[in-house]
Amino acid sequence: MRVASIVGARPQFVKAAMVTRAMRCVPHVREVLIHTGQHYDPNMTRVFFDELALRPDYDLHIGSGTHGAQTGRMLEAIERVLLDESPDWVLVYGDTNTTLAGALAAVKLGMPVAHIEAGLRLYDRHMPEEVNRLVADHVADINFAPTETAQRNLRSEGIPPSRIRLVGDVMYDAALYYGTTARQRVHILQRLAVDPGSYVLATVHRAGNTDSPAALRAIFEGLRRIAATRPVVLPLHPRTRQALVRERIMGEVAATLRVLAPVGYLDMLLLEQFAGVIATDSGGVQKEAFFHGVPCVTLATSTPWKELVDLGWNRVLPAITADDVERGVQAAVEAPPGVSASPYGDGNSAARIASELAGGTLEDALPPQLDRAGQCSCS
Repeated sequence: MRVASIVGARPQFVKAAMVTRAMRCVPHVREVLIHTGQHYDPNMTRVFFDELALRPDYDLHIGSGTHGAQTGRMLEAIERVLLDESPDWVLVYGDTNTTLAGALAAVKLGMPVAHIEAGLRLYDRHMPEEVNRLVADHVADINFAPTETAQRNLRSEGIPPSRIRLVGDVMYDAALYYGTTARQRVHILQRLAVDPGSYVLATVHRAGNTDSPAALRAIFEGLRRIAATRPVVLPLHPRTRQALVRERIMGEVAATLRVLAPVGYLDMLLLEQFAGVIATDSGGVQKEAFFHGVPCVTLATSTPWKELVDLGWNRVLPAITADDVERGVQAAVEAPPGVSASPYGDGNSAARIASELAGGTLEDALPPQLDRAGQCSCS
C-alpha cells in the first residue's frame, strides 16, 4: 500500500514525523512525502527536516504568493505527483493552503483523502485557515479528530460517523518523544543567559496580526512594556520581521526584546518547556504550552483549542491593545495552574492513524514495536 503525505509548513513537518515513524512499523506500507515548499526559508524548513529525520521525496518549490495563486500552483504540481505515484491514500495535515491544495487535488482524481487534525473550528470564515479546514474535512474520506470537541464539530456539520475517527493529537506524541531529546541536546537557555521560568516566550505570525498596523503595534508595544520587568524571547517569523520593518519599529523591538532568527523544533520545545508564560498567535504553540504545563496568552480573537481555555491554561485576548497584552501576561503569571486533564489522547495517535490507513481499526492492538510516543524501533 502506498500513502502520499503532503506537507508544506513547520507544524505539518512535526505531525508528519510522528506518522512517518508509525507507518514504518506497518508491513507493506510505503510512504511518499511531498513538500510543497509553502515554508521555504532554510530556518523554517531545513533545520526541521534534519532534526525530525524527514526526507521529502518531492520538493515542489512553490514559495509564497496570494492565496489563490499559491494554492493554484500547488494544485497543479501536486496533481502531477499524484498521477505519477497513484497512492492508495492521500494524507493531509492541519489547515494551510497546502492542506487545501492536497485535499482538492486528490479528491478530483478520485483518490481517498485522510485529514489529520480534522474538526477544528473558529466559526470565522474571514480566516483563510477556517476555509481550508472546512473544505478538507468535507471532502475527506477519513477525518482524524484530535479531541472530542473536534469530533462533535464534524458530526454537527453532517459528516457521518463512518468518516470520523477520534485518535488524539499527534503533536502530543511529538512533544512526548522530542521533549526528552530537547532537554538532552539543546542549550539555548545558556546561550540566551535566561533562567528557567524567568522569561516570556512570544511568537507572532498570523496575518491578522502582521497585516494590521494597529494590531502589530499594539502587540509589540505590550511586549516591550513586559520586557521592562522580565526577558521576552522572540523567535521572529520572516513575515513578522518584514511587517516590523514596514512599520519602522524593528529597531525599538530589537532593542528591548531578545529577538532570534526562526529556531528549530528542538530549540523551540526547550524554550516552551522552561518559559514562565507563552504569548502566541500560533495554534500549535498554544497546545505545546499546555503539554509542558506553561500558562499561555493567545494573541487573537479566538482559539480552536477551547478546552485549554476551559481548563484554565489559556486566556484569549479578543481585543488586542498594548494594555491587553501587558495585563494578560501579568494575569497569566499570577494565576494558579490550570486543571490537570488529558484532552489530547495518550501519545499513541500516530500509531492509530497508521493502523487505520493500513486497514486495521482503532481497537486493534498497537504494534508491539511502537512506544507510547509513536517511536518505532524498526525505523
